[in-house]
Amino acid sequence: MFRWGRASVAYALIAMGALAVGQAFDLGWLVSYRNPWLPLEGVEAHAFSAVLGAAFAAAVVVVTRVLVENVGWAKNLHRDLRPMTLQLDATGIAVIAALSALAEELVFRGLLMPWLGLVPQALLFGVVHAQLSGPSRWVWVAWASVVGLALGAIFAISGSLLGPMLAHALINGLNLLYLKSHDTAPPRNSLGGLLSDRRSPVPER
Repeated sequence: MFRWGRASVAYALIAMGALAVGQAFDLGWLVSYRNPWLPLEGVEAHAFSAVLGAAFAAAVVVVTRVLVENVGWAKNLHRDLRPMTLQLDATGIAVIAALSALAEELVFRGLLMPWLGLVPQALLFGVVHAQLSGPSRWVWVAWASVVGLALGAIFAISGSLLGPMLAHALINGLNLLYLKSHDTAPPRNSLGGLLSDRRSPVPER
């Protein structure tokens, strides 16, 4: 069973650790990119970042559902991830979505991206998601890498970590709800098909 209480504490500690490292090495609070691609500052940067983050989250959520309904590898990934959500209630989903977004964005985008660069941080973000077994592991790694690349681009473009955090939290929360509520496995007839609507064809005379 996925124990969200322990996971939430771990995410909170990771977030605090990242902030402590940022302060210790004079990197600030890790929520601002020092050399953004666009000359935005203050409220303007945060607002633009939030808009980009919300739009990206909406796109990912929609694409996720389309892929799960129509593509085999996405169905398999959904099926393999789903068990960890079955014991989560609405509170657990909200807490995990918020704290995982906070911790992972502070670490990968805020702390590592200025040091490693856009692409390396995204690949590392993907690698740490290699928690499944079988072929779905590498699908999950690739998917997380692409998402990490997009979140890093939002950070670099706007100069604000607000958008990546918002996008990350929305994607996690809405997709956890989808994982919990949507079962891709075909329904099984507990009576061995005796009550099936299909009828054997009547032989011709």
